[in-house]
Amino acid sequence: MSDDLQALRAETEAALAAAADLRALDAVRVGVMGKSGSLSALLKGLGAVPAEQRKERGAALNRLKAEVEALLEARRTALEAEALEARLRTERVDVSLPPRPFAPGTAADGGIHPISRTIEELTAIFGAMGFRVVDGPDIESDWHNFGALNIPDHHPARQDHDTFYLPGTMPNGHRTVLRTQTSPLQIRTMLAEPPPIRIIAPGRTYRADHDATHSPMFHQVEGLVIDRGITLGHLKGCLIDFLRAFFGISDLPVRFRSSYFPFTEPSMEVDIGWNRKTGELGGGGDWLEILGSGMVHPKVLANCGIDPREWQGFAFGMGIERITMLKHGMPDLRPFYECDLRWLRHYASDPLAPASLHEGV
Repeated sequence: MSDDLQALRAETEAALAAAADLRALDAVRVGVMGKSGSLSALLKGLGAVPAEQRKERGAALNRLKAEVEALLEARRTALEAEALEARLRTERVDVSLPPRPFAPGTAADGGIHPISRTIEELTAIFGAMGFRVVDGPDIESDWHNFGALNIPDHHPARQDHDTFYLPGTMPNGHRTVLRTQTSPLQIRTMLAEPPPIRIIAPGRTYRADHDATHSPMFHQVEGLVIDRGITLGHLKGCLIDFLRAFFGISDLPVRFRSSYFPFTEPSMEVDIGWNRKTGELGGGGDWLEILGSGMVHPKVLANCGIDPREWQGFAFGMGIERITMLKHGMPDLRPFYECDLRWLRHYASDPLAPASLHEGV
């Protein structure tokens, strides 16, 4: 390597050693390797070198360029490591210090979504009555969702404009649907185990509906009791105790009206007392429909291999969002799924406060 190239290498090494940060390093790079840099000028002047010396001179310049690039990269790595170490020293956290206090109601507190809290309360109340929770798939066969429940083929709920059908069929040939209710869990339970049965089935359900009080995806809870000698009296006592415990009103008026459901016989709508003008539950002379119920239809029992002459039962179902809205005075269903932090901070529950039975059961 000629004297001028050795001198350039030595100058570059000294400049790199003096570079205290990445900005200074970049200035050295531009001064040597930039368009107007010292090494770039030597490369541009290679054409003026006599032909017999050009090959050797070009090889020497290329070696020097590779060495300078290696020196630059090594110095960059060292400076980045030093910068990281300095940053870690300044940003080190003393983990022995107590945490910063957060204002009550901020997102840092965390909270339980109203739907999750209602499910916890349902589980606590019905659990005190001896019910257990069952779960199952959101994608069901139309037999589990409709056929086994004595719902005829011409029923409006089975139409495409009400139900989300999925492409393809089950191995047994049944169409697949997003469950419109959690009733299929009742069917699955009766098929899987012998009576007596006492279950609740909370979970997501899906219907083609969307407005201030309906959502394409919502939550429902259904209950089922199968045993010998079950009567309407047991059904009424169970639901009255639940509604009074859930809403925290010990004398909440409850009314049962005859109705029709394909899967229960007799069937009853359940109303609670409220004030239409103020929205107050338990007051006024008005009634608000809140859930459906009835004695399990003998055909449903027979479809699940249970002898209706020996076993009887009752079933009920209600929307979880609906009873949550009533309990907390929520006027619109849609904010449940909009992730508005202000709404969540207002309605979320303390994650460390267990669900309680307001009036007992």
